[in-house]
Amino acid sequence: MEYQFLKQIREQNPLIHNITNNVVINFVANGLLALGASPIMGEEFLEMRDFSRFCNALAINIGSITELSLKAMLQAGFSYNKEQKPIVFDPVGVGVSEFRIKAVKELLEKVHFSAIRGNVAEISFLATGQWGGKGVDVGNSSENAEKIAEMVKNVAKKYNCVVIASGAVDFVSNGEEVLSFNYGSPMFPRITGSGCLFSAVVGAFLAVAKPSDYFLAAQEATIFYAKCGENAAKNLKNHEFGSFMINFLNSLGV
Repeated sequence: MEYQFLKQIREQNPLIHNITNNVVINFVANGLLALGASPIMGEEFLEMRDFSRFCNALAINIGSITELSLKAMLQAGFSYNKEQKPIVFDPVGVGVSEFRIKAVKELLEKVHFSAIRGNVAEISFLATGQWGGKGVDVGNSSENAEKIAEMVKNVAKKYNCVVIASGAVDFVSNGEEVLSFNYGSPMFPRITGSGCLFSAVVGAFLAVAKPSDYFLAAQEATIFYAKCGENAAKNLKNHEFGSFMINFLNSLGV
């Protein structure tokens, strides 16, 4: 497969602003560098307007959200919307606490996101308001696939954006079409931050795309990221998660 947006990332070196989970800051930064983008991390409220002028995209991740970081996320969202630059939203653990639920509701009401990227449980919560820990059962049956596809499509239509639901099978929708991709590695869930980095990578792909191409860019990001995982897992034993993480960063740069 020829990756047209990946080529543009490596030619343009877009600057991606991340307000992200403090557990994964280093991994996300290194992953973006390996990809060919440039990372900047910052959640100071007073910097958000300036960041929006200089950066090419924003990735918001609520993995370690606080009251202060929520204010920064909202200010960043307003500023990037004003600059008409893409924003990717990762609603990590959205149904775990009342604070997260209220924060996500406020963000979705006040900020227009170009893309939402989460696991099936998180996207399911956005669709139904119900938190089951794992959301819709991600099995291999056609019935489950159909349910997830419809759910992803509905969330994309509701928020007028591209939605990516990550799992053993990844689903991508723009509210009209839904595509599924069966790539990746079962090692992904065994390293911390693989989903968080994926959201930032989606931000890099959208940063070099026109808004009319965001759906295509999200598809390419999803396929590329998953195939990097497949390549990273080759010839590894099923317990070599540390080696997988290093191999994966290397694969992002190939």
